[in-house]
Amino acid sequence: MDYVTAFVSGFPDFLFQLVAAIALFVVALTIYVLLTPHKELALIREGNPSASLAFAGVVLGLAIPLSACIANSMGLIEVVLWGAITLLIQLLAFRLTDMFLRNLPRRIAEGDVAAAIFLLSLKLGLGVIMAGAVSDPALSGLPW
Repeated sequence: MDYVTAFVSGFPDFLFQLVAAIALFVVALTIYVLLTPHKELALIREGNPSASLAFAGVVLGLAIPLSACIANSMGLIEVVLWGAITLLIQLLAFRLTDMFLRNLPRRIAEGDVAAAIFLLSLKLGLGVIMAGAVSDPALSGLPW
């Protein structure tokens, strides 16, 4: 098979997975923004660097495991399932960090960059670990 034929036959699948993953990504980000007590997007518009760092953590922390799901050729149902689990873990990470640092939403709103970097690193670390977990070949045998 030549490259053009391979491209033409694979392109529809690529588009389907891409659109589905982006939709899931946007939905997960929206849910995260709605459930966090501070208004990250408003703070970012105001130029708050700690809000931007914290939001970057969730963006990457959600995108990394989603990309691992797609890269390991899991079906759409599995990508949605693992995407939802990833979102829940990222929300839990926020809550646990808030318990550890105390008043995390206020600290981010006030521009506490150290707290935001800590949260960012936790979210990235979890995203990388989750990507490895969803890449486990044993998951491909799940009944769905």
